[in-house]
Amino acid sequence: MRQEEQGAVGAAPAGSVAHAGGIDRAHRRVIFASSLGTVFEWYDFYLYGSLSAIISRQYFSGVDETTGFIFALLAFAAGFFVRPFGALVFGRLGDLTGRKYTFLVTIVIMGSATALVGMLPSYAQIGVAAPIALITLRLLQGLALGGEYGGAATYVAEHAPQGRRGLYTSWIQTTATLGLFMSLLVILACRTLLGAEAFEAWGWRVPFLLSIVLLAISVYIRLKLQESPVFQEIKREGRLSKAPLTEAFARWGNLKVVLLALLGATAGQAVVWYAGQFYALFFLERILQVEARTANLIIAAALLIGTPFFIVFGALSDRIGRKRIVLAGCLLAAVTYFPIFQALTYFANPALDAAVSRAPVTVVADPAECSFQFDPVGRRLFTSSCDVAKAALARAGIPYSNERAPAGAVAQVRIGQGDGAIVVPSFAGERLGRQQFARESERFSSELRTVLADAGYPTRADPGSINYPMVIAICTLLVIYVTMVYGPIAAWLVELFPAHIRYSSMSLPYHIGNGWFGGFLPVTSFAIVAATGDIYAGLWYPVGIALLTVVVGSLFLRETYADEWRTSAQAPGAIGRRAAASDAE
Repeated sequence: MRQEEQGAVGAAPAGSVAHAGGIDRAHRRVIFASSLGTVFEWYDFYLYGSLSAIISRQYFSGVDETTGFIFALLAFAAGFFVRPFGALVFGRLGDLTGRKYTFLVTIVIMGSATALVGMLPSYAQIGVAAPIALITLRLLQGLALGGEYGGAATYVAEHAPQGRRGLYTSWIQTTATLGLFMSLLVILACRTLLGAEAFEAWGWRVPFLLSIVLLAISVYIRLKLQESPVFQEIKREGRLSKAPLTEAFARWGNLKVVLLALLGATAGQAVVWYAGQFYALFFLERILQVEARTANLIIAAALLIGTPFFIVFGALSDRIGRKRIVLAGCLLAAVTYFPIFQALTYFANPALDAAVSRAPVTVVADPAECSFQFDPVGRRLFTSSCDVAKAALARAGIPYSNERAPAGAVAQVRIGQGDGAIVVPSFAGERLGRQQFARESERFSSELRTVLADAGYPTRADPGSINYPMVIAICTLLVIYVTMVYGPIAAWLVELFPAHIRYSSMSLPYHIGNGWFGGFLPVTSFAIVAATGDIYAGLWYPVGIALLTVVVGSLFLRETYADEWRTSAQAPGAIGRRAAASDAE
């Protein structure tokens, strides 16, 4: 047998002890080291998302509450926006100099930026410099994470035996959920030990500062790793790419697969991932008004139950294929999201569900007077009667529908239907001074809250009326959808591209899909809900993207699980064969 075949991906490192039906000892070390460091990195990244409500008050207190929360979500999304650029920078570095070196650089940047968030002064202390510094740190986190995932997935896959890449890389797929789970547990522990008031004031910084310890552990673990056998072989043979970005994205044969991988795999995977975990948490806490600690515990329980299915679906993809499992997860999510989230309302806040059915709320207004109430700089005052009415309902977490009124009419909020409906007129505040407008707004909001309470609308979800088993079961189902689309995705992406440009090629579609399509889901869906008043309208975003992925992936992306990596420079399919032929020439 030729030396290059002996050094193929399936070869076990010297000194390993294979176990029938299991994972040999040397490979377990590779998976553990790669996965543990990545868990810590995801923990760092998701702290911000889990604490976005507090961060909104700490760093965006110069604007109104709704705008501040949207702006906090945008700051969270900023980290996702730059992830593709991190994929390009660190993907190129990983293809040129190696996987291990890139691991170390990305984790140091991520851990340092997260720890600095815990030390950052608030808006009250340093003014507008605070949100600017926060966004800068979020950008650094996003750049680092953009280089992290592709390296971890590639590194593990290049150690995996033939026919087991789905199982091996599925352990990497658990890291994002485990990182979120760890962040939720640390936040809950800090809330419990410090108390709600202290946690709100300063205790929220503690989880960020713990990143210093996690950074030290992660760097120590990754220093123990050896370079991947595939990278070592192509380096020894002089087959490293001298221009990985050019080969990956300037040659149509490979670029076409990159684009298809984005639209036919990672875009749908991303929105299902974020809808099933982040948006579910947001929906419970922000829309259904479930107390934050309770909502975090519910999601944590669902993650604990659902996480093993990453391994289940990863291993299953070695038997029946990656494509059919990922696309089946996208299709199931698109078909069932609306009834699932409606059931979540019914079991998590039955009083709200009953009130909406018994006494629906309608804003009757001239559409010309209704604004999209988002003002990042905080200089605009929304004073029309329509804006006043919708802002009051948004603050109260009340869903509503819209009805057209004659031009120039003062907006009204109608609670109920038919002869029993109660109408609360808004007011036109365009000509009022700020103080007078504030007094009128408080009067209107107070009157509206009283009428809504009489109609049965709760101010918060009653903990005693939550059906916890059903809510946890529903959230677990959402997490299982996540495991279907995410468990096999790393193996699928790795197998689509040749080894010498694999890091760059797979990282970009993954991070555009997860950074842009997925990362912008919370702010996009919340903005849709705020604009329409329909608490379920935000689901149209993940449903539409998931259906797009089902269509594109079904028609244009091939299955890869049965392909064999014959040499270090080859990858499955036409792309790999062309790359090998090019190298031979």
